[in-house]
This record gives sequence, C-alpha cells and structure tokens, in this order.
Amino acid sequence: MQAAHIRANALPSVTDALRAVESVLLARGQRTARRNAWTSVLEDRRRAKDRVEAQHVMEAVAGRASLGT
Repeated sequence: MQAAHIRANALPSVTDALRAVESVLLARGQRTARRNAWTSVLEDRRRAKDRVEAQHVMEAVAGRASLGT
C-alpha cells in the first residue's frame, strides 16, 4: 500500500483568524494608549505652566502688599 498524501488546508484555522483579529485590535489599542499618554503629557505641561504663572502672580501681589505696609 502506498502512503496517503496529506494536503495542507488552504483555509486559515479558527486560531489563525482569532490571532489576526487580536493583532488588529491590539494595534488599535496601542495607538489609543499612545494618544492618551501624549494628551496626558500635554495636559501636565499646561498645568505646570499655569502653576508657574500663578506663583508669579502671588509673588507680585505679596511684593506689593509688603511695599504698602
């Protein structure tokens, strides 16, 4: 008897399909995570700038108050 030839299945398996979907979703999630992280960095910079400006205002007000007494 001759050995039977096994043909490779040309259709992707369910596992392969799930892995493909997972990679697409993870890639999208990573883009969202990076965008969110960058937005947080920009917001932190804005708050730091606001703190510095507020500090300058407080120092200016304190300087005027000490001149008036």
